Amino acid sequence: MVIPASSTEYVHVPVTAPAEADLAGAPVKIAVVAHGDNPGDDEWHTAEWVDDRARLLVGPDGGALTLTRGNYRVWITFDPPGEENLVRLSGSLTIS
Repeated sequence: MVIPASSTEYVHVPVTAPAEADLAGAPVKIAVVAHGDNPGDDEWHTAEWVDDRARLLVGPDGGALTLTRGNYRVWITFDPPGEENLVRLSGSLTIS
């Protein structure tokens, strides 16, 4: 995905949950990081569910974070009912 630095829009992350999991009540967070490591605690932002996708508003006009030009890695974490707390690298984002 490529987003201009001047744009404010949602980053959508499709999710395939375990068969028995109801994601509607599962807290979800998204991190967008420029480094190659796992996100730190302060890099996670509360996201929201829309159907089978999580989304986070990014950009200079009210986004959860404003990104400068560069390449980023997009991570998602959610806690479905049960023992699992899932963290996944979900893709890349280029800010132009």
